[in-house]
Amino acid sequence: MITYQTEGVEMPAIKKRETTAWIKAVAESYGKRVGDIAYIFCSDEKILEVNRQYLQHDYYTDIITFDYCEGKRLSGDLFISLDTVRTNAEQFGATYETELHRVIIHGVLHLVGINDKGPGEREIMEAAENKALEMLKEI
Repeated sequence: MITYQTEGVEMPAIKKRETTAWIKAVAESYGKRVGDIAYIFCSDEKILEVNRQYLQHDYYTDIITFDYCEGKRLSGDLFISLDTVRTNAEQFGATYETELHRVIIHGVLHLVGINDKGPGEREIMEAAENKALEMLKEI
């Protein structure tokens, strides 16, 4: 089950049913199925607090993914800073909606095992994000 929650921010204008179907389709394309995934939309302040408390990182980020996957079943808590999504959209010349979808699926791609910190991994993640965004157009 996929849930969408907020903490200190307004719920973004996403089509939950369509977004859920898309996330499931992306998961299936990697041979996985969706278990319990919770999206928590929050502010920069909240994501910084989570980053400091759980990861000992002292910086803002767009998403933090807590992975609770078991086998082929994807589960996790995904904190998304809507403030950073908005800033990144402006910086990258993307629409807010496109950047939000990119970040939403970025967390799922982490859950299927794609990383973005090591050499060459960022390009692999970006390609996977772009492929997933294309899938959204078909939903």
